Amino acid sequence: MTFVGMKFADCITDFWFKIPSWIKTKYVLSALIFAGWMIFFDQYNVIYQLELRSELNELRDSKDWYKEQIDKTRADLDELLTDNKKLEKFAREKYLMKKPDEEIFVIVKE
Repeated sequence: MTFVGMKFADCITDFWFKIPSWIKTKYVLSALIFAGWMIFFDQYNVIYQLELRSELNELRDSKDWYKEQIDKTRADLDELLTDNKKLEKFAREKYLMKKPDEEIFVIVKE
C-alpha cells in the first residue's frame, strides 16, 4: 500500500475499502464516536479523571501524615501533663520561663 503518487481522494477510498465491513456499521461507528467523545471532549474526560485520582492520592497521603502528627502531639501532651519535670523543661525551652532568682542566656547557633 503506497500513497506516493496517488491523489488524496484515491488514498482515502483505498483506505476505506480495506477496512473490514463489520467496523463500518453504524453501531460500531457510533460507539467509536461516543468513546472518542467521552475520552477527549467530555467535561469529565479521562485526562481529568486521572488528574483527580492523582490529587486524591496526594490528599490521602497528606491525611496519613497529619494523623501521624496528631498522634505524636497527643503523646507529647499526655507526657507533659503527667510528668512535672518534662512540663518544666518544656516551659523553659519553649517559652523561656524562669524562676524568679534565675537568669537566662539564649545561645544562638549559626
